[in-house]
Amino acid sequence: MKADDPQYVSILAMNDQGPAPEAAIVRDIIKHGSIVAPILIGLSAVGWGVNGAWSSAYGIALVLGNFAVAAWMVSYTARISYALMMGATLFGYIFRLAVIAAAVFFVRNATWIELVPLCMTIVISHVGLLFWEMRYISLSLAFPGLKPKHTASPTFQDSTSN
Repeated sequence: MKADDPQYVSILAMNDQGPAPEAAIVRDIIKHGSIVAPILIGLSAVGWGVNGAWSSAYGIALVLGNFAVAAWMVSYTARISYALMMGATLFGYIFRLAVIAAAVFFVRNATWIELVPLCMTIVISHVGLLFWEMRYISLSLAFPGLKPKHTASPTFQDSTSN
């Protein structure tokens, strides 16, 4: 195959023009995060007072922002090329991890920060929200992203019951 052949498609030029399931998934994660946030903030407030609550709220904001940026990077770069998407996924993870580390590093000595609830919130909410979301992810190419919502299951009548 030659590059001037109209049927020739470079593997680096392949991209995705379909709907982006990442947006639906991250909206669902943020919805679940908003359910869990008051619980984590409340537990941190009980254990570490007002500063613990602020630390936990800051941690939740970092986590939900991290998920949103990850989904945006994947959906944006997939429309350009799959190779760029793979690079953005790998190096984006390293970059986002560095941003979270820097966000913790720069506030570590602030008067309103308690490091234990902040770090616990970041770890627990990242892992917990991902495990919670696994229940809602479709592993089918027919329905990429979230599982479709079923209104009712079809009922089958036995032909002998007429």
